[in-house]
Amino acid sequence: MELIIQLIAGAVGGNVAGKLLPQFNLGTLGNSIAGILGGGIGGQLISQLTGISSGGGMDIGGIISQIASGGVGGGVLLIIVGLVRKMMSN
Repeated sequence: MELIIQLIAGAVGGNVAGKLLPQFNLGTLGNSIAGILGGGIGGQLISQLTGISSGGGMDIGGIISQIASGGVGGGVLLIIVGLVRKMMSN
């Protein structure tokens, strides 16, 4: 369940980052794909590094941490992909 929350939050985070930073915007589909990948990868990494996990439970603290880590991971990966794309086009 944690991974699903992270993937959804990552898609949202990727699209929010694309709207806030138009120079990295990949379009809705591109933002969503980058966000989903970043949410899954980043969410797992952040959970491992911080030691914060819901432990399989569905308490509000665990859910909020999964949403936050997935959203941040999605936004960060979108920015990385946007930077790489920008560097390759120059």
